Amino acid sequence: MIRLQKTDYLQILSHARACLPEEACGLLAGRCEGEEARVEAVYLLENADHSPTHFTIAPQEQLKAILDMRARGLELLGNWHSHPETPSRPSAEDVRLALDPTASYLILSLAENEPVLRSFRIMDGRAEQEELQIEE
Repeated sequence: MIRLQKTDYLQILSHARACLPEEACGLLAGRCEGEEARVEAVYLLENADHSPTHFTIAPQEQLKAILDMRARGLELLGNWHSHPETPSRPSAEDVRLALDPTASYLILSLAENEPVLRSFRIMDGRAEQEELQIEE
């Protein structure tokens, strides 16, 4: 399970909308306790591809985020990205590029009137939805 504060969710949503029609992306940092991860920092990063169908986190921004996490004593929990026109589920490319089976992969769909955010674990070419709780 991964827990995300509503304020962090709203930051992700705002960034994703501001990046339309491109995919938006970023990293998630926090702490793990057993099977539960709690997000304590959300990083809103540049999609270096500037594409509506795929993303690459800008390397310099990724490095800055990782250094900030280390300085704050946080661990990398995973990443997030938006799907401007497709559902909140990993694409074939998302699955192919998911290299860390311990990471959470959050996908925010903006395809419908109401945004949909889901989290996945991806291992051995298979994506499984994991529980995501957005807390006040």
